[in-house]
Amino acid sequence: MDREEIDAALAARLVAAQFPRWADLPVRPVEVGGWDNRTFRLGSTMSVRLPTAEGYVAAVAKEHDWLPRLAPHLPVAVPEPLALGAPGQGYPWPWSVRRWIEGRPAAPGRIGDPVVFARDLAAFLRALRRVEATGGPLAGAHSFHRGGDLRVYDAQTRTALQALRDRVDTDLALAVWESALAAPWTGPPVWFHGDVAAGNLLVDGADRLTAVIDFGTSGVGDPACDLVVCWTLLGGAARAEFREAVPADDAMWARGRGWALWKALITMAPGGPGSVAPDADAHAGVVRDVLAEHRAAHGG
Repeated sequence: MDREEIDAALAARLVAAQFPRWADLPVRPVEVGGWDNRTFRLGSTMSVRLPTAEGYVAAVAKEHDWLPRLAPHLPVAVPEPLALGAPGQGYPWPWSVRRWIEGRPAAPGRIGDPVVFARDLAAFLRALRRVEATGGPLAGAHSFHRGGDLRVYDAQTRTALQALRDRVDTDLALAVWESALAAPWTGPPVWFHGDVAAGNLLVDGADRLTAVIDFGTSGVGDPACDLVVCWTLLGGAARAEFREAVPADDAMWARGRGWALWKALITMAPGGPGSVAPDADAHAGVVRDVLAEHRAAHGG
């Protein structure tokens, strides 16, 4: 199904057909509709969330099952599943209804006190890691291998580096990548979010973290993937505060840089998601930041 066909009218038809008690409520687009899923406002207190491709479908049941178990252990709000929808009205996949969470997405350069924000975010991740992991969904295809071994993306990363040899210091980037591969996770599996990004972090009027959304790539494994936010949203003193508060040792930090580099490179590479992703331009800055930090840390 084409992404553009997933609109408010379709969401309204699905709701009316499967949950008639909500059929009279208005369904309207939200300011940031999402990429893996399209989100629509349902009345004033709910949202409808529709996967945009087959690859994102596994997250629907996972979130419906696990979010209620995670929520009581976390210091900020997370999505509350209300109903699980089925394919219908020409839409081929399961979908969900959630309780609406007020707040606005965090944005680079528009957080009042980045150090306080970093401290709040670290507290959320510490709490998430403390949740009992036994029986949780082990990192794999459902999490796009977040929380797993970076070697899954080794060939893809090297191909992207070759394609970007005129735009990226490939020798330095390869050093960053190989440092990440040489620092594997050796601890017990813990819960990770998998997509700690600005759009999934909601803040209030005082710029305090109030909610974390989109657990579609969450699971149990290596939490280093949750450090990517350090190069996409945090910097300077906020990054240092976050690293200390999480905490992240040198090996985890190296893997975090690896995850940030991989995503940025494949987005920038010709034919990659950068051709359609709305935030593609930001990834070149992530690469520069990661390489500069690695160079400074290793005296290059």
